[in-house]
Amino acid sequence: MFDQHPQPPDSRWISVIFLQGEQAEELLGMIDRNGPAVARQFLQQWDYGEQTTDAALTNGYVYDHIPAGTTDRTIEDAASPYALTYSTQFRYVSLLRRYPVAPEWEPALAPASTPGIRARHAADIWAPTRDRTTNMAGHTVAL
Repeated sequence: MFDQHPQPPDSRWISVIFLQGEQAEELLGMIDRNGPAVARQFLQQWDYGEQTTDAALTNGYVYDHIPAGTTDRTIEDAASPYALTYSTQFRYVSLLRRYPVAPEWEPALAPASTPGIRARHAADIWAPTRDRTTNMAGHTVAL
């Protein structure tokens, strides 16, 4: 069920810029008037190359796939390293850039067994223990 040796991705996506609320209004208007390709080109001026890549890697804004919700529009052009996502409902615009992964990339191996530390199993991630579920009994959960 779980692949112990996942294939490394050819590339990932890094966040170049994310605008929301009032900051995104101008870009959403630009998308309405001129189309998403013009907005994507406009936002590229905030890509500072290695500086942007380093900031994204440092802050964890790196994704295996373009992050997008059900209300998002995603514009990706195979000839461009950029992808634009936006939502008129939630008033945000995001520009991402494809980031090639080095061929020697390897997922981190689980640390060797250390006395007093229990190794995590896949079931620990997906299914809470019985104690945790009883603590949550009677609580409302909103999704």
